[in-house]
Amino acid sequence: MESSVKKSLNAESLRADPRIAEARRLIAEAVADHSATMTAPKDPDPALVTSYQALLERLGATRGGPPFLPYLSSGLGNGPMVELADGSIKMDFIGGIGVHGCGHSHPAMIDAAIDGALEDTVMQGNLQQHPPSIKMSERLIELAKKNGARMDHCLLSTSGAMANENALKIAMHHNSPADRVIAFDNAFAGRSLAMAALTDKAKYRMGLPLVVNVDYLPFRDQANPKRSQKWAVDELHRLLKRHPGRYAAFWAEPVAGEGGYYPGSHEFFAAISKPLRDAGVPIIFDEVQSFSRTSMPFAFQHYGLDEFADIVTLGKITQVCATLYGKDFVPKGPLLSQTFTGASSSIASGIKILELLDAEGCFGKTGKNMTRHAYFAAALEKLHQKYPKLVNGPFGEGMMIAFTPGDGSYDQAKLLMDTMFDLGLLCFLCGGDPTRIRFLPPPVTTTHDHIDAAIGLLDKSLEAFAKKLG
Repeated sequence: MESSVKKSLNAESLRADPRIAEARRLIAEAVADHSATMTAPKDPDPALVTSYQALLERLGATRGGPPFLPYLSSGLGNGPMVELADGSIKMDFIGGIGVHGCGHSHPAMIDAAIDGALEDTVMQGNLQQHPPSIKMSERLIELAKKNGARMDHCLLSTSGAMANENALKIAMHHNSPADRVIAFDNAFAGRSLAMAALTDKAKYRMGLPLVVNVDYLPFRDQANPKRSQKWAVDELHRLLKRHPGRYAAFWAEPVAGEGGYYPGSHEFFAAISKPLRDAGVPIIFDEVQSFSRTSMPFAFQHYGLDEFADIVTLGKITQVCATLYGKDFVPKGPLLSQTFTGASSSIASGIKILELLDAEGCFGKTGKNMTRHAYFAAALEKLHQKYPKLVNGPFGEGMMIAFTPGDGSYDQAKLLMDTMFDLGLLCFLCGGDPTRIRFLPPPVTTTHDHIDAAIGLLDKSLEAFAKKLG
Protein backbone atom coordinates (compact mmCIF):
# COMPACT_ATOMS: atom_id res chain seq x y z
CA MET A 1 0.00 0.00 0.00
CA GLU A 2 2.73 2.48 1.00
CA SER A 3 4.74 1.89 -2.18
CA SER A 4 1.69 2.36 -4.38
CA VAL A 5 0.88 5.61 -2.60
CA LYS A 6 4.42 6.81 -3.13
CA LYS A 7 4.25 6.01 -6.83
CA SER A 8 1.18 8.20 -7.14
CA LEU A 9 2.89 11.21 -5.56
CA ASN A 10 4.26 13.90 -7.84
CA ALA A 11 7.06 14.49 -5.31
CA GLU A 12 8.20 10.88 -5.61
CA SER A 13 8.20 11.18 -9.38
CA LEU A 14 10.39 14.26 -9.04
CA ARG A 15 12.88 12.49 -6.77
CA ALA A 16 13.05 9.54 -9.18
CA ASP A 17 13.53 11.76 -12.22
CA PRO A 18 16.77 10.77 -14.00
CA ARG A 19 17.65 14.45 -14.37
CA ILE A 20 17.82 14.74 -10.55
CA ALA A 21 20.11 11.70 -10.38
CA GLU A 22 22.35 13.17 -13.06
CA ALA A 23 22.43 16.52 -11.25
CA ARG A 24 23.49 14.77 -8.04
CA ARG A 25 26.26 12.96 -9.89
CA LEU A 26 27.55 16.11 -11.56
CA ILE A 27 27.53 18.13 -8.32
CA ALA A 28 29.38 15.39 -6.43
CA GLU A 29 31.93 15.08 -9.23
CA ALA A 30 32.52 18.84 -9.40
CA VAL A 31 32.95 19.21 -5.62
CA ALA A 32 35.38 16.27 -5.52
CA ASP A 33 37.45 17.70 -8.37
CA HIS A 34 37.76 21.14 -6.77
CA SER A 35 38.41 19.96 -3.20
CA ALA A 36 40.83 17.12 -3.96
CA THR A 37 43.95 19.26 -3.58
CA MET A 38 42.97 20.45 -0.09
CA THR A 39 45.07 18.01 1.88
CA ALA A 40 47.26 20.27 4.03
CA PRO A 41 47.24 23.76 5.53
CA LYS A 42 48.20 26.63 3.28
CA ASP A 43 49.01 30.29 3.91
CA PRO A 44 46.64 33.02 2.77
CA ASP A 45 46.86 34.36 -0.77
CA PRO A 46 48.55 37.80 -0.46
CA ALA A 47 46.20 39.15 -3.12
CA LEU A 48 43.19 38.35 -0.91
CA VAL A 49 44.43 39.54 2.48
CA THR A 50 43.15 43.11 2.17
CA SER A 51 39.70 42.10 0.93
CA TYR A 52 39.49 39.42 3.64
CA GLN A 53 40.27 41.95 6.34
CA ALA A 54 37.57 44.20 4.93
CA LEU A 55 35.08 41.32 5.16
CA LEU A 56 36.02 40.74 8.81
CA GLU A 57 35.51 44.43 9.56
CA ARG A 58 32.09 44.32 7.89
CA LEU A 59 31.20 41.28 9.97
CA GLY A 60 32.28 43.06 13.16
CA ALA A 61 30.24 46.12 12.22
CA THR A 62 27.07 44.13 11.60
CA ARG A 63 27.30 42.01 14.76
CA GLY A 64 28.55 44.76 17.07
CA GLY A 65 31.99 43.32 17.73
CA PRO A 66 34.77 41.29 16.11
CA PRO A 67 34.43 37.50 15.77
CA PHE A 68 36.32 35.35 18.26
CA LEU A 69 38.20 33.71 15.38
CA PRO A 70 38.98 35.57 12.12
CA TYR A 71 37.20 32.81 10.24
CA LEU A 72 35.19 33.25 7.04
CA SER A 73 35.01 30.15 4.88
CA SER A 74 35.18 30.24 1.10
CA GLY A 75 32.47 27.58 0.85
CA LEU A 76 34.64 24.54 0.12
CA GLY A 77 36.61 22.00 2.10
CA ASN A 78 37.77 18.41 2.20
CA GLY A 79 37.00 16.49 5.39
CA PRO A 80 38.88 18.21 8.24
CA MET A 81 40.37 20.71 5.78
CA VAL A 82 38.57 23.98 5.04
CA GLU A 83 39.43 26.81 2.70
CA LEU A 84 38.92 30.35 4.01
CA ALA A 85 37.99 33.35 1.92
CA ASP A 86 41.59 34.62 2.10
CA GLY A 87 42.78 31.53 0.21
CA SER A 88 44.29 29.86 3.27
CA ILE A 89 43.54 26.26 4.18
CA LYS A 90 43.10 25.26 7.82
CA MET A 91 42.80 21.90 9.57
CA ASP A 92 39.47 22.17 11.36
CA PHE A 93 39.56 20.23 14.62
CA ILE A 94 36.75 22.20 16.29
CA GLY A 95 34.03 21.95 13.62
CA GLY A 96 31.82 24.82 14.70
CA ILE A 97 32.12 23.48 18.28
CA GLY A 98 31.17 19.95 17.30
CA VAL A 99 28.62 20.69 14.58
CA HIS A 100 30.39 19.42 11.47
CA GLY A 101 30.55 15.69 12.12
CA CYS A 102 31.70 14.89 8.58
CA GLY A 103 34.04 17.83 8.25
CA HIS A 104 33.63 19.99 5.18
CA SER A 105 32.08 19.33 1.74
CA HIS A 106 31.37 15.69 2.53
CA PRO A 107 29.53 14.06 -0.41
CA ALA A 108 26.86 12.54 1.82
CA MET A 109 26.10 15.92 3.37
CA ILE A 110 25.85 17.56 -0.05
CA ASP A 111 23.52 14.80 -1.20
CA ALA A 112 21.38 15.25 1.92
CA ALA A 113 21.28 19.00 1.29
CA ILE A 114 19.92 18.26 -2.19
CA ASP A 115 17.20 16.13 -0.56
CA GLY A 116 16.34 19.15 1.59
CA ALA A 117 16.36 21.48 -1.42
CA LEU A 118 13.86 19.22 -3.19
CA GLU A 119 11.31 19.70 -0.40
CA ASP A 120 8.51 22.18 -0.98
CA THR A 121 9.66 24.45 1.88
CA VAL A 122 13.03 25.44 3.28
CA MET A 123 11.88 25.04 6.90
CA GLN A 124 9.72 22.51 8.69
CA GLY A 125 7.58 23.59 11.62
CA ASN A 126 5.30 22.53 14.40
CA LEU A 127 2.17 23.15 12.32
CA GLN A 128 3.37 21.68 9.01
CA GLN A 129 5.88 18.83 8.97
CA HIS A 130 7.06 16.13 6.57
CA PRO A 131 7.83 12.36 6.78
CA PRO A 132 11.63 12.81 7.28
CA SER A 133 10.83 14.59 10.57
CA ILE A 134 9.16 11.40 11.74
CA LYS A 135 12.10 9.29 10.58
CA MET A 136 14.59 11.48 12.44
CA SER A 137 12.53 11.50 15.63
CA GLU A 138 11.90 7.74 15.59
CA ARG A 139 15.58 7.01 15.03
CA LEU A 140 16.63 9.20 17.95
CA ILE A 141 14.08 7.52 20.23
CA GLU A 142 15.30 4.10 19.08
CA LEU A 143 18.92 5.00 19.84
CA ALA A 144 18.04 6.44 23.26
CA LYS A 145 16.00 3.39 24.30
CA LYS A 146 18.64 0.87 23.19
CA ASN A 147 19.73 -0.04 26.73
CA GLY A 148 16.42 0.49 28.49
CA ALA A 149 16.13 4.25 29.01
CA ARG A 150 12.52 5.41 29.23
CA MET A 151 12.47 7.62 26.16
CA ASP A 152 9.12 7.61 24.36
CA HIS A 153 8.87 11.02 22.73
CA CYS A 154 11.02 13.39 20.70
CA LEU A 155 10.58 17.09 20.03
CA LEU A 156 12.80 18.53 17.28
CA SER A 157 14.08 22.11 17.54
CA THR A 158 16.46 24.48 15.83
CA SER A 159 19.07 24.97 18.56
CA GLY A 160 20.57 23.33 21.60
CA ALA A 161 19.39 26.22 23.76
CA MET A 162 15.80 25.65 22.56
CA ALA A 163 16.09 21.91 23.18
CA ASN A 164 17.33 22.69 26.70
CA GLU A 165 14.55 25.24 27.29
CA ASN A 166 12.01 22.57 26.34
CA ALA A 167 13.67 20.09 28.72
CA LEU A 168 13.50 22.53 31.62
CA LYS A 169 9.86 23.39 30.84
CA ILE A 170 8.95 19.68 30.79
CA ALA A 171 10.66 19.07 34.14
CA MET A 172 9.20 22.14 35.84
CA HIS A 173 5.72 21.36 34.58
CA HIS A 174 6.07 17.78 35.82
CA ASN A 175 7.24 18.83 39.29
CA SER A 176 5.17 22.00 39.66
CA PRO A 177 5.25 24.05 41.86
CA ALA A 178 8.93 23.16 42.39
CA ASP A 179 11.05 25.99 40.98
CA ARG A 180 14.69 25.30 41.79
CA VAL A 181 17.34 23.41 39.77
CA ILE A 182 20.50 21.59 40.82
CA ALA A 183 23.43 21.66 38.39
CA PHE A 184 27.19 21.20 38.47
CA ASP A 185 29.91 23.78 38.90
CA ASN A 186 31.02 24.94 35.44
CA ALA A 187 27.68 23.94 33.88
CA PHE A 188 26.82 25.40 30.48
CA ALA A 189 23.32 25.10 29.03
CA GLY A 190 22.93 27.87 26.45
CA ARG A 191 22.42 31.58 25.95
CA SER A 192 18.71 32.15 26.54
CA LEU A 193 17.57 33.84 29.77
CA ALA A 194 16.78 30.56 31.55
CA MET A 195 19.87 28.79 30.23
CA ALA A 196 22.11 31.73 31.14
CA ALA A 197 20.74 31.55 34.70
CA LEU A 198 21.58 27.85 34.80
CA THR A 199 25.05 28.30 33.29
CA ASP A 200 27.78 28.67 35.91
CA LYS A 201 29.61 31.56 34.26
CA ALA A 202 29.01 35.01 35.72
CA LYS A 203 29.94 36.97 32.59
CA TYR A 204 27.29 35.09 30.57
CA ARG A 205 24.66 36.46 33.01
CA MET A 206 25.99 40.02 33.11
CA GLY A 207 23.08 42.44 33.33
CA LEU A 208 20.47 39.67 33.06
CA PRO A 209 17.79 38.78 35.62
CA LEU A 210 18.13 35.38 37.28
CA VAL A 211 14.88 33.76 36.15
CA VAL A 212 15.71 30.35 37.69
CA ASN A 213 17.13 29.57 41.15
CA VAL A 214 20.08 27.23 40.70
CA ASP A 215 22.25 25.45 43.26
CA TYR A 216 25.54 23.84 42.26
CA LEU A 217 27.39 20.64 43.11
CA PRO A 218 31.12 20.03 42.59
CA PHE A 219 31.80 17.89 39.52
CA ARG A 220 33.92 14.75 39.51
CA ASP A 221 37.63 15.42 40.01
CA GLN A 222 39.57 13.07 37.76
CA ALA A 223 42.59 13.35 40.06
CA ASN A 224 40.61 12.46 43.20
CA PRO A 225 37.32 10.80 42.19
CA LYS A 226 36.39 9.35 45.61
CA ARG A 227 36.82 12.60 47.49
CA SER A 228 34.96 14.66 44.87
CA GLN A 229 32.14 12.10 44.81
CA LYS A 230 31.77 12.34 48.60
CA TRP A 231 31.73 16.14 48.45
CA ALA A 232 29.10 16.14 45.72
CA VAL A 233 26.84 13.61 47.47
CA ASP A 234 27.15 15.38 50.82
CA GLU A 235 26.27 18.73 49.24
CA LEU A 236 23.34 17.13 47.38
CA HIS A 237 21.87 15.78 50.62
CA ARG A 238 22.33 19.19 52.24
CA LEU A 239 20.47 20.90 49.41
CA LEU A 240 17.64 18.36 49.34
CA LYS A 241 17.21 18.81 53.09
CA ARG A 242 17.39 22.60 52.87
CA HIS A 243 14.80 22.90 50.05
CA PRO A 244 12.53 19.85 50.38
CA GLY A 245 10.16 19.43 47.46
CA ARG A 246 11.46 22.56 45.76
CA TYR A 247 13.68 21.02 43.08
CA ALA A 248 12.16 20.73 39.62
CA ALA A 249 15.21 19.14 37.99
CA PHE A 250 18.79 18.02 38.22
CA TRP A 251 20.77 19.22 35.19
CA ALA A 252 23.92 17.37 34.12
CA GLU A 253 26.30 17.20 31.20
CA PRO A 254 27.70 13.63 31.34
CA VAL A 255 30.96 15.11 30.04
CA ALA A 256 31.44 18.74 31.06
CA GLY A 257 31.82 20.60 27.76
CA GLU A 258 32.21 24.38 27.97
CA GLY A 259 33.22 23.89 31.60
CA GLY A 260 36.53 22.23 30.71
CA TYR A 261 36.12 18.68 29.31
CA TYR A 262 35.84 16.88 32.62
CA PRO A 263 34.64 13.28 32.16
CA GLY A 264 32.07 11.71 34.45
CA SER A 265 31.80 8.06 35.50
CA HIS A 266 29.10 5.53 36.32
CA GLU A 267 30.01 5.50 40.02
CA PHE A 268 29.91 9.28 40.34
CA PHE A 269 26.61 9.80 38.55
CA ALA A 270 24.91 6.79 40.14
CA ALA A 271 25.83 8.04 43.62
CA ILE A 272 24.15 11.36 42.83
CA SER A 273 21.22 10.00 40.82
CA LYS A 274 19.95 7.53 43.44
CA PRO A 275 19.09 10.14 46.12
CA LEU A 276 17.62 12.37 43.40
CA ARG A 277 15.40 9.51 42.29
CA ASP A 278 14.37 8.90 45.93
CA ALA A 279 13.49 12.59 46.25
CA GLY A 280 11.44 12.56 43.04
CA VAL A 281 13.69 15.04 41.22
CA PRO A 282 13.72 14.56 37.41
CA ILE A 283 17.16 14.04 35.89
CA ILE A 284 18.07 15.87 32.68
CA PHE A 285 21.14 14.82 30.70
CA ASP A 286 22.37 17.58 28.39
CA GLU A 287 24.05 15.88 25.43
CA VAL A 288 24.06 18.79 23.01
CA GLN A 289 27.87 18.53 22.74
CA SER A 290 28.59 14.96 23.83
CA PHE A 291 26.12 13.09 21.60
CA SER A 292 27.93 10.68 19.22
CA ARG A 293 31.39 11.24 20.70
CA THR A 294 31.80 8.35 23.17
CA SER A 295 31.49 4.55 22.95
CA MET A 296 27.70 4.84 22.59
CA PRO A 297 25.49 7.32 20.77
CA PHE A 298 24.70 8.96 24.13
CA ALA A 299 27.25 9.60 26.87
CA PHE A 300 24.65 8.62 29.50
CA GLN A 301 24.73 5.17 27.84
CA HIS A 302 28.53 5.23 27.80
CA TYR A 303 28.42 5.60 31.60
CA GLY A 304 25.59 3.08 32.08
CA LEU A 305 23.06 5.60 33.39
CA ASP A 306 20.03 4.54 31.35
CA GLU A 307 17.87 3.89 34.41
CA PHE A 308 18.32 7.48 35.57
CA ALA A 309 17.60 9.31 32.30
CA ASP A 310 14.27 11.14 32.49
CA ILE A 311 14.85 13.86 29.89
CA VAL A 312 17.71 14.06 27.38
CA THR A 313 18.75 16.80 24.98
CA LEU A 314 21.04 16.59 21.97
CA GLY A 315 22.17 18.67 19.04
CA LYS A 316 25.18 20.11 17.22
CA ILE A 317 26.35 17.10 15.19
CA THR A 318 22.78 16.04 14.42
CA GLN A 319 22.19 19.38 12.60
CA VAL A 320 18.67 19.49 14.06
CA CYS A 321 18.37 19.48 17.86
CA ALA A 322 15.99 17.46 20.01
CA THR A 323 14.48 16.91 23.45
CA LEU A 324 13.70 13.30 24.39
CA TYR A 325 11.47 12.32 27.31
CA GLY A 326 9.30 9.54 28.68
CA LYS A 327 5.52 9.22 28.53
CA ASP A 328 5.24 10.14 32.22
CA PHE A 329 6.60 13.60 31.38
CA VAL A 330 4.15 14.55 28.63
CA PRO A 331 2.88 18.06 29.57
CA LYS A 332 -0.81 18.41 30.34
CA GLY A 333 -0.96 21.79 28.61
CA PRO A 334 0.26 23.22 25.25
CA LEU A 335 3.76 24.06 26.49
CA LEU A 336 5.81 22.60 23.63
CA SER A 337 5.45 24.43 20.35
CA GLN A 338 7.61 26.50 18.05
CA THR A 339 7.43 27.95 14.55
CA PHE A 340 10.40 25.95 13.27
CA THR A 341 11.41 22.39 14.16
CA GLY A 342 14.30 22.50 11.73
CA ALA A 343 15.43 23.25 8.19
CA SER A 344 14.49 20.64 5.60
CA SER A 345 18.19 20.23 4.76
CA SER A 346 19.14 19.97 8.46
CA ILE A 347 16.69 17.12 9.02
CA ALA A 348 17.90 15.30 5.91
CA SER A 349 21.53 15.82 6.98
CA GLY A 350 20.78 14.64 10.52
CA ILE A 351 19.32 11.39 9.24
CA LYS A 352 22.41 10.84 7.09
CA ILE A 353 24.78 11.67 9.98
CA LEU A 354 23.15 9.00 12.15
CA GLU A 355 23.61 6.46 9.35
CA LEU A 356 27.25 7.42 8.81
CA LEU A 357 28.17 7.22 12.49
CA ASP A 358 27.06 3.59 12.45
CA ALA A 359 28.55 2.79 9.05
CA GLU A 360 31.95 4.19 10.04
CA GLY A 361 32.11 2.09 13.23
CA CYS A 362 32.27 5.05 15.60
CA PHE A 363 30.62 3.24 18.52
CA GLY A 364 31.62 0.36 20.79
CA LYS A 365 34.35 -0.03 23.40
CA THR A 366 36.83 -0.67 20.60
CA GLY A 367 35.04 1.57 18.09
CA LYS A 368 36.68 4.48 16.34
CA ASN A 369 35.65 7.11 18.88
CA MET A 370 37.47 5.40 21.72
CA THR A 371 40.48 4.17 19.74
CA ARG A 372 41.06 7.61 18.23
CA HIS A 373 40.79 9.16 21.69
CA ALA A 374 43.51 6.82 22.95
CA TYR A 375 45.67 7.63 19.94
CA PHE A 376 45.18 11.39 20.31
CA ALA A 377 45.70 11.27 24.09
CA ALA A 378 48.96 9.34 23.68
CA ALA A 379 50.20 11.96 21.22
CA LEU A 380 49.31 14.78 23.62
CA GLU A 381 51.11 12.94 26.40
CA LYS A 382 54.26 12.91 24.25
CA LEU A 383 53.91 16.65 23.76
CA HIS A 384 53.59 17.00 27.54
CA GLN A 385 56.89 15.18 27.90
CA LYS A 386 58.45 17.52 25.33
CA TYR A 387 56.85 20.70 26.71
CA PRO A 388 56.14 19.89 30.39
CA LYS A 389 55.42 23.55 31.27
CA LEU A 390 53.24 24.20 28.22
CA VAL A 391 51.03 21.10 27.95
CA ASN A 392 49.10 19.60 30.85
CA GLY A 393 46.66 16.79 30.14
CA PRO A 394 45.07 15.30 28.17
CA PHE A 395 41.48 15.57 29.40
CA GLY A 396 38.07 14.64 28.02
CA GLU A 397 36.34 11.53 26.75
CA GLY A 398 36.09 9.95 23.30
CA MET A 399 36.11 12.50 20.50
CA MET A 400 36.11 15.33 23.04
CA ILE A 401 39.71 16.02 24.00
CA ALA A 402 41.53 18.92 25.63
CA PHE A 403 44.70 20.04 27.37
CA THR A 404 45.68 22.93 29.63
CA PRO A 405 48.23 25.24 28.00
CA GLY A 406 50.90 27.08 29.95
CA ASP A 407 49.75 28.45 33.28
CA GLY A 408 46.07 27.78 32.51
CA SER A 409 45.23 31.47 32.24
CA TYR A 410 42.79 32.75 29.65
CA ASP A 411 45.43 35.03 28.13
CA GLN A 412 47.95 32.24 27.55
CA ALA A 413 45.30 29.86 26.20
CA LYS A 414 44.04 32.55 23.80
CA LEU A 415 47.61 33.32 22.70
CA LEU A 416 48.25 29.66 21.88
CA MET A 417 44.88 29.31 20.14
CA ASP A 418 45.68 32.30 17.91
CA THR A 419 49.15 30.92 17.21
CA MET A 420 47.61 27.60 16.18
CA PHE A 421 45.14 29.40 13.92
CA ASP A 422 47.95 31.25 12.15
CA LEU A 423 49.83 27.98 11.58
CA GLY A 424 46.73 26.24 10.24
CA LEU A 425 45.04 24.36 13.12
CA LEU A 426 41.57 25.33 14.38
CA CYS A 427 40.71 24.72 18.04
CA PHE A 428 38.72 26.54 20.72
CA LEU A 429 38.84 27.34 24.43
CA CYS A 430 36.84 25.87 27.29
CA GLY A 431 36.76 26.04 31.06
CA GLY A 432 38.06 28.68 33.38
CA ASP A 433 40.67 28.37 36.12
CA PRO A 434 42.15 26.66 34.23
CA THR A 435 41.28 27.64 30.69
CA ARG A 436 41.86 24.75 28.31
CA ILE A 437 42.22 24.23 24.58
CA ARG A 438 39.74 21.71 23.20
CA PHE A 439 39.36 19.67 20.05
CA LEU A 440 36.19 18.23 18.51
CA PRO A 441 37.43 16.37 15.42
CA PRO A 442 34.72 15.16 13.01
CA PRO A 443 33.90 11.57 14.08
CA VAL A 444 32.85 10.41 10.62
CA THR A 445 36.03 11.38 8.77
CA THR A 446 38.94 11.78 11.22
CA THR A 447 41.81 9.32 10.73
CA HIS A 448 45.02 8.66 12.61
CA ASP A 449 46.83 10.47 9.79
CA HIS A 450 44.70 13.54 10.47
CA ILE A 451 45.54 13.35 14.17
CA ASP A 452 49.24 13.03 13.31
CA ALA A 453 48.98 16.14 11.13
CA ALA A 454 47.18 18.05 13.88
CA ILE A 455 49.80 17.06 16.44
CA GLY A 456 52.53 18.21 14.06
CA LEU A 457 50.85 21.62 13.76
CA LEU A 458 50.38 21.79 17.52
CA ASP A 459 54.08 20.97 18.02
CA LYS A 460 55.07 23.88 15.77
CA SER A 461 52.58 26.12 17.56
CA LEU A 462 53.98 25.22 20.97
CA GLU A 463 57.48 26.04 19.77
CA ALA A 464 56.31 29.45 18.60
CA PHE A 465 54.23 29.88 21.77
CA ALA A 466 57.28 29.26 23.94
CA LYS A 467 59.19 31.99 22.09
CA LYS A 468 56.31 34.44 22.55
CA LEU A 469 56.31 33.74 26.28
CA GLY A 470 60.04 34.41 26.37
